[in-house]
Amino acid sequence: MKKRITALMLALIMVLSLAACSSNDNGAADDGEKILHVAESFAYPSLDAHKEYYGWYTSIYGITEALFKMGDDSSVQPCLAEKAEVSDDNLTWTVTLKDGISFSNGNAVTAENVIANLKRCGEVNVRFAQFADYEYKAVSDKEFTITTDEIYPTLVNDLASPEMAIMDLDASNDIDNAPVATGPFVVKSFQPEGTVEVSRNDKYWGGDIKLDGAVFYYMQDDESKLMAMQNGEIDCYTSVTAAAKEIFDASPDKYTVTDIPATRLQFYMLNQNRLSDELRKAINLTVDCDAIASYLNGTVTAAVGPFGTSTAYGKVTKPAVDTAAAKAAIEEAGYTLGSDGIYEKDGQDLNLNICYYPARSLDSLALLIQEQLKAIGVGSYLTSQEDADATYILSGDYDIALYCMIADKNGDPYYFIDTVLRPGGYWASAGFESDEANELIAKLQVETDSNERARLANEIVQLAIDDNAIGCVGLFNKITVSAKNVSGIYENCPFDFYRIDADTDM
Repeated sequence: MKKRITALMLALIMVLSLAACSSNDNGAADDGEKILHVAESFAYPSLDAHKEYYGWYTSIYGITEALFKMGDDSSVQPCLAEKAEVSDDNLTWTVTLKDGISFSNGNAVTAENVIANLKRCGEVNVRFAQFADYEYKAVSDKEFTITTDEIYPTLVNDLASPEMAIMDLDASNDIDNAPVATGPFVVKSFQPEGTVEVSRNDKYWGGDIKLDGAVFYYMQDDESKLMAMQNGEIDCYTSVTAAAKEIFDASPDKYTVTDIPATRLQFYMLNQNRLSDELRKAINLTVDCDAIASYLNGTVTAAVGPFGTSTAYGKVTKPAVDTAAAKAAIEEAGYTLGSDGIYEKDGQDLNLNICYYPARSLDSLALLIQEQLKAIGVGSYLTSQEDADATYILSGDYDIALYCMIADKNGDPYYFIDTVLRPGGYWASAGFESDEANELIAKLQVETDSNERARLANEIVQLAIDDNAIGCVGLFNKITVSAKNVSGIYENCPFDFYRIDADTDM
């Protein structure tokens, strides 16, 4: 109860602080200007789009753009680039830029600028390290080539990643706080891990911009966002909870609620360096994804694998919930049920560390999994961290690691497989090792036929499921709420790294 009161007090303080710095009332203009106020669940210490995942938020803020972008239908579409064509040997790509592209300082975007950005992204971001080693050639100011050392079928998909943003590296004297880029908005003020203000880029290459600017508040707490929206201090936010959605749905005259299937996955990794085969099997036979989806009241769809079942690469299976079989597996591992209802072995209770971070409903998921495990005799304790990547994912200090990510980041299955299931992958800290899977991953990396890519992906994911390396719980529905007069906030786009652009209006 004390924690509940504290949370509400913090939420009230956040809303009051917003009221003190804004006269906005769900769409009312600030001093006659169109300033959109947005709540975001994450904030980062830098605006350097090439580092870590910071580019997702510079894209959200409308500051940066990449050569390509993802469409509402998950297709790759031109942005700064007009097209990309590959040679007959599938090793050399020719990229043509659009006419008239410029940075916010008026400098023209050239092939040499773009090459410098792609190389730098590869140098500072381990997930794009291959781009540091490719061979580049500027054919003209508008055209350049990328020659890879092996077939790279998803190169254009990766060029649509917001981390591959194009910035004026020569003019960006303080790239962490004020990058010069191509987006419809420029940095007005930036608080590391806090509020970000942007204003209209008067030299935007893409035409007229409808907003004068926007303010993005870092607001991780769901109750804070709900209260701020109800009080008119923000105009929109996404990742709306089930409880908040019910409230907003009850006032259709005030709010627009958009609910679409998306690609953000709630899942957990089972630490094979700590948990035996039997224990991992028992956990996966116990976690009831349908019950969790029902509890979360329409905000997620129960998942089988990491990808939607409608995709060609989402055709996998997993065993049904079977708590009797789960208990048998635990007992096979040498545990006996204690008088307190918890399994024990060698005088020690079975007590698992469930790690999570308090966003994307992972706090609720952690509690639900804890309750389901307790019902079969598995004890556990919860460890909450603000930054999963820098703590339990990095250290591997967990039994069950909860995480949420866009599994289908660019219309292809390789991203999730490469980062989660490949040894050495960005999130591959759970110890999943399979020679068969590794061989298939190597084939997937260079396969150009989409049907064969889907087949390989299904085999790889099925191996991980069968080994109880992971548990895929739910695919989030992207739920966005906005004031009635707000439009163009990518509410119909399944990807989370877009929010405002030149057409956003209020």
